[in-house]
Amino acid sequence: MRVHVVSDVHGRADALRHASDGADALICLGDLLLFLDYADHSRGIFADLFGAEAAREFITLRTAQQFDAAREYSAKLWASLPGEPAVTINAAVSAQYAELFDAMPAPAYLTYGNVDIPRLWARHLRAGHQVLDGDQVEIGGLTFGFVGGGLRSVYRTPNELDDDVFAAKVEAVGAVDVLCAHIPPEVPELLFDTVAQRMERGSRALLDAVHRTQPRYLLFGHVHQPLVARLMIGSTQCVNVGHFRASGTPYALEW
Repeated sequence: MRVHVVSDVHGRADALRHASDGADALICLGDLLLFLDYADHSRGIFADLFGAEAAREFITLRTAQQFDAAREYSAKLWASLPGEPAVTINAAVSAQYAELFDAMPAPAYLTYGNVDIPRLWARHLRAGHQVLDGDQVEIGGLTFGFVGGGLRSVYRTPNELDDDVFAAKVEAVGAVDVLCAHIPPEVPELLFDTVAQRMERGSRALLDAVHRTQPRYLLFGHVHQPLVARLMIGSTQCVNVGHFRASGTPYALEW
């Protein structure tokens, strides 16, 4: 059995279309949307609406950790648009989701990332797409558990959850052979992004579940350029499956 796993797609519909080539199924660990592109300021929903220079200024403020200034700058830009900002952003997000789900292979097992907007997924799902969040499923004789979303952070991305809400989903999954999440466990080496030069948030609940149940694998994404991409916790192999937007290459799991 061979399954391909992707995370942090961030708009790469072209590569997503071929992500399950040679595999029996695809697993997607979320962050389908590209809202801001830190490498190319002309790409993403923010740049489409306000232009590359505005995106560059917004990214500069966030990179400098001037989050209040960044929010004030963003609010002024949104106020400059005609109509309701919520209507504008929903239309832009839906258009991007339409392209991405059209490219999404089937069968595919999906969970949400912290940048995703779960309420807008349903209208775009196709036959063979199964969304799992706090659930488990059997694939090729192994049990896979899925925990979507991220934790509260200074970035205030759309799908950030309180720690107890996230932990309840981990608890609901229970013991599985392969535990799949968007974010890593709370292990410093797995959380440090070497390019962004910052620590991302990881889950203590995921770490506790690994210690308690020892799945064969814990698969995740979220940290685009991790200090350490994989390590062992007891008998569990923890694997960052990679930044799919940058690589266009899925992680292959075989058994």
